[in-house]
Amino acid sequence: MDTTLTTQFAPGLRRWALPLLVGSLLALVVLPPAAPGLVAAAAFVVWFFRDPDREPDHGTPPTGVLAPADGHVSVIREDGDRVRVGVFMSPFDVHVTRAPVGGRVDRLDHRPGGHWPAFSKASDRNERLEYRIDETDGALIAGWFARRITPYRSQGETVARGERTGHIAFGSRADVVLSPAFDREDVCVDLGDPVRAGETVLADRSDDAD
Repeated sequence: MDTTLTTQFAPGLRRWALPLLVGSLLALVVLPPAAPGLVAAAAFVVWFFRDPDREPDHGTPPTGVLAPADGHVSVIREDGDRVRVGVFMSPFDVHVTRAPVGGRVDRLDHRPGGHWPAFSKASDRNERLEYRIDETDGALIAGWFARRITPYRSQGETVARGERTGHIAFGSRADVVLSPAFDREDVCVDLGDPVRAGETVLADRSDDAD
Protein backbone atom coordinates (compact mmCIF):
# COMPACT_ATOMS: atom_id res chain seq x y z
CA MET A 1 0.00 0.00 0.00
CA ASP A 2 1.37 3.41 -1.00
CA THR A 3 1.39 5.75 1.97
CA THR A 4 3.09 8.67 0.21
CA LEU A 5 1.48 11.96 1.21
CA THR A 6 0.62 14.25 -1.68
CA THR A 7 -1.63 17.21 -2.42
CA GLN A 8 -1.97 16.14 -6.05
CA PHE A 9 -5.03 14.23 -7.18
CA ALA A 10 -6.18 12.52 -10.35
CA PRO A 11 -9.00 14.06 -12.42
CA GLY A 12 -12.46 12.84 -11.47
CA LEU A 13 -12.11 13.35 -7.71
CA ARG A 14 -14.88 15.94 -7.54
CA ARG A 15 -17.29 13.74 -9.50
CA TRP A 16 -17.03 10.96 -6.90
CA ALA A 17 -16.35 12.83 -3.65
CA LEU A 18 -18.72 15.81 -3.90
CA PRO A 19 -21.98 13.80 -3.92
CA LEU A 20 -20.83 11.91 -0.83
CA LEU A 21 -19.96 15.11 1.02
CA VAL A 22 -23.28 16.74 0.08
CA GLY A 23 -25.07 13.56 1.09
CA SER A 24 -23.35 13.59 4.49
CA LEU A 25 -24.57 17.16 5.13
CA LEU A 26 -28.13 16.20 4.19
CA ALA A 27 -27.87 13.11 6.37
CA LEU A 28 -27.08 15.27 9.39
CA VAL A 29 -30.60 16.68 9.02
CA VAL A 30 -32.68 13.72 7.86
CA LEU A 31 -30.70 10.63 8.99
CA PRO A 32 -27.83 11.51 11.37
CA PRO A 33 -26.55 7.92 11.87
CA ALA A 34 -25.71 7.72 8.15
CA ALA A 35 -23.55 10.85 8.13
CA PRO A 36 -20.31 9.30 9.52
CA GLY A 37 -20.43 6.52 6.93
CA LEU A 38 -20.82 8.99 4.08
CA VAL A 39 -17.94 11.10 5.40
CA ALA A 40 -15.76 7.98 5.65
CA ALA A 41 -16.67 7.02 2.08
CA ALA A 42 -15.77 10.52 0.86
CA ALA A 43 -12.43 10.34 2.69
CA PHE A 44 -11.67 6.98 1.03
CA VAL A 45 -12.46 8.44 -2.41
CA VAL A 46 -10.11 11.39 -1.78
CA TRP A 47 -7.38 8.95 -0.71
CA PHE A 48 -8.08 6.69 -3.70
CA PHE A 49 -7.56 9.54 -6.18
CA ARG A 50 -4.13 10.40 -4.76
CA ASP A 51 -1.41 10.94 -7.34
CA PRO A 52 2.08 10.80 -5.81
CA ASP A 53 5.15 11.85 -7.76
CA ARG A 54 7.45 9.09 -8.95
CA GLU A 55 11.11 9.22 -9.96
CA PRO A 56 12.13 6.44 -12.36
CA ASP A 57 15.80 5.50 -12.45
CA HIS A 58 16.53 6.84 -15.92
CA GLY A 59 20.11 5.55 -15.97
CA THR A 60 22.67 6.40 -18.63
CA PRO A 61 21.09 5.49 -20.95
CA PRO A 62 17.71 4.59 -19.40
CA THR A 63 16.97 0.89 -19.63
CA GLY A 64 14.15 -1.42 -18.72
CA VAL A 65 10.39 -1.48 -19.20
CA LEU A 66 8.67 0.10 -16.21
CA ALA A 67 5.52 -1.04 -14.42
CA PRO A 68 2.50 0.85 -15.81
CA ALA A 69 0.62 0.75 -12.50
CA ASP A 70 0.88 0.12 -8.78
CA GLY A 71 -0.22 -3.30 -7.58
CA HIS A 72 0.89 -6.93 -7.83
CA VAL A 73 2.00 -8.92 -10.86
CA SER A 74 -0.95 -11.12 -11.81
CA VAL A 75 -0.05 -12.21 -15.35
CA ILE A 76 3.19 -13.37 -16.98
CA ARG A 77 2.64 -15.32 -20.17
CA GLU A 78 3.74 -15.66 -23.75
CA ASP A 79 1.29 -14.35 -26.37
CA GLY A 80 2.70 -15.75 -29.59
CA ASP A 81 6.21 -14.32 -29.94
CA ARG A 82 5.55 -11.60 -27.33
CA VAL A 83 5.57 -11.65 -23.51
CA ARG A 84 2.68 -10.12 -21.56
CA VAL A 85 3.05 -8.84 -18.00
CA GLY A 86 -0.12 -7.79 -16.16
CA VAL A 87 -0.44 -5.76 -12.94
CA PHE A 88 -3.58 -6.11 -10.82
CA MET A 89 -4.62 -2.96 -8.96
CA SER A 90 -6.72 -3.39 -5.84
CA PRO A 91 -8.90 -0.50 -4.59
CA PHE A 92 -6.07 0.32 -2.15
CA ASP A 93 -3.43 0.98 -4.84
CA VAL A 94 -2.67 4.24 -6.63
CA HIS A 95 -4.63 4.09 -9.89
CA VAL A 96 -2.70 6.66 -11.94
CA THR A 97 -0.97 4.79 -14.77
CA ARG A 98 2.41 5.58 -16.31
CA ALA A 99 4.27 4.97 -19.56
CA PRO A 100 6.33 1.76 -19.44
CA VAL A 101 8.68 3.14 -22.11
CA GLY A 102 9.26 6.48 -23.75
CA GLY A 103 8.32 7.31 -27.32
CA ARG A 104 5.45 8.20 -29.62
CA VAL A 105 1.91 7.00 -28.90
CA ASP A 106 1.25 5.25 -32.20
CA ARG A 107 -2.11 3.73 -31.25
CA LEU A 108 -4.87 4.52 -28.75
CA ASP A 109 -8.06 2.45 -29.08
CA HIS A 110 -11.05 1.93 -26.80
CA ARG A 111 -12.42 -1.61 -26.92
CA PRO A 112 -15.82 -2.33 -25.33
CA GLY A 113 -16.32 -5.48 -23.28
CA GLY A 114 -17.47 -6.95 -20.00
CA HIS A 115 -16.64 -6.04 -16.42
CA TRP A 116 -15.34 -9.26 -14.87
CA PRO A 117 -13.06 -9.10 -11.83
CA ALA A 118 -9.69 -7.80 -13.05
CA PHE A 119 -7.76 -10.66 -11.39
CA SER A 120 -9.72 -13.38 -13.24
CA LYS A 121 -9.01 -15.02 -16.61
CA ALA A 122 -12.36 -13.69 -17.86
CA SER A 123 -10.99 -10.14 -17.54
CA ASP A 124 -9.26 -10.72 -20.90
CA ARG A 125 -12.72 -9.93 -22.35
CA ASN A 126 -13.22 -6.75 -20.31
CA GLU A 127 -13.58 -3.21 -21.55
CA ARG A 128 -10.14 -1.73 -22.13
CA LEU A 129 -8.06 1.07 -23.58
CA GLU A 130 -5.25 -0.32 -25.73
CA TYR A 131 -2.19 1.67 -26.73
CA ARG A 132 1.17 1.32 -28.44
CA ILE A 133 4.31 3.30 -27.64
CA ASP A 134 6.89 2.52 -30.31
CA GLU A 135 7.10 -1.31 -30.25
CA THR A 136 5.60 -1.78 -26.78
CA ASP A 137 1.86 -2.45 -26.46
CA GLY A 138 -0.24 -1.93 -23.37
CA ALA A 139 -3.81 -2.07 -22.12
CA LEU A 140 -5.72 -0.43 -19.28
CA ILE A 141 -8.40 -2.96 -18.35
CA ALA A 142 -11.57 -2.14 -16.42
CA GLY A 143 -12.56 -4.36 -13.51
CA TRP A 144 -15.99 -5.40 -12.26
CA PHE A 145 -16.57 -2.05 -10.52
CA ALA A 146 -14.32 0.22 -12.58
CA ARG A 147 -16.39 1.82 -15.34
CA ARG A 148 -14.25 4.81 -16.24
CA ILE A 149 -10.82 4.78 -17.90
CA THR A 150 -9.46 8.31 -18.34
CA PRO A 151 -6.52 8.66 -20.75
CA TYR A 152 -4.21 11.64 -20.34
CA ARG A 153 -2.53 11.26 -23.74
CA SER A 154 -3.63 11.36 -27.38
CA GLN A 155 -2.48 9.41 -30.38
CA GLY A 156 0.56 11.03 -31.95
CA GLU A 157 1.86 12.53 -28.70
CA THR A 158 5.31 11.74 -27.37
CA VAL A 159 5.60 10.56 -23.77
CA ALA A 160 8.61 10.15 -21.52
CA ARG A 161 9.40 6.86 -19.78
CA GLY A 162 7.49 6.86 -16.46
CA GLU A 163 5.26 9.82 -17.39
CA ARG A 164 1.58 9.79 -16.35
CA THR A 165 -0.68 8.31 -19.04
CA GLY A 166 -4.11 7.91 -17.44
CA HIS A 167 -6.32 6.89 -14.52
CA ILE A 168 -8.68 3.97 -13.91
CA ALA A 169 -11.44 4.31 -11.33
CA PHE A 170 -11.21 1.57 -8.65
CA GLY A 171 -10.04 -2.05 -9.04
CA SER A 172 -8.60 -2.93 -12.45
CA ARG A 173 -5.56 -4.21 -14.37
CA ALA A 174 -2.79 -2.75 -16.52
CA ASP A 175 -0.93 -4.96 -19.01
CA VAL A 176 2.29 -4.48 -20.94
CA VAL A 177 3.08 -6.58 -24.01
CA LEU A 178 6.84 -6.37 -24.41
CA SER A 179 8.41 -5.65 -27.78
CA PRO A 180 9.58 -8.69 -29.81
CA ALA A 181 13.15 -7.93 -28.67
CA PHE A 182 12.30 -9.28 -25.18
CA ASP A 183 11.80 -12.90 -24.21
CA ARG A 184 10.63 -14.59 -21.01
CA GLU A 185 14.14 -14.64 -19.53
CA ASP A 186 14.28 -10.81 -19.68
CA VAL A 187 11.35 -10.44 -17.25
CA CYS A 188 12.61 -9.19 -13.88
CA VAL A 189 9.50 -9.90 -11.75
CA ASP A 190 7.54 -12.95 -10.64
CA LEU A 191 3.85 -13.58 -10.12
CA GLY A 192 2.66 -11.91 -6.93
CA ASP A 193 5.49 -9.38 -6.75
CA PRO A 194 4.49 -5.86 -5.65
CA VAL A 195 5.33 -3.13 -8.18
CA ARG A 196 5.21 0.66 -8.33
CA ALA A 197 4.17 2.56 -11.45
CA GLY A 198 7.01 4.38 -13.13
CA GLU A 199 9.67 2.91 -10.82
CA THR A 200 9.70 -0.91 -10.82
CA VAL A 201 11.45 -2.46 -13.84
CA LEU A 202 9.37 -5.31 -15.31
CA ALA A 203 11.85 -6.39 -18.00
CA ASP A 204 15.36 -5.42 -19.01
CA ARG A 205 17.82 -6.45 -21.72
CA SER A 206 20.69 -4.22 -20.56
CA ASP A 207 22.77 -7.24 -19.47
CA ASP A 208 22.53 -8.64 -22.99
CA ALA A 209 23.99 -5.47 -24.39
CA ASP A 210 27.11 -5.61 -22.16
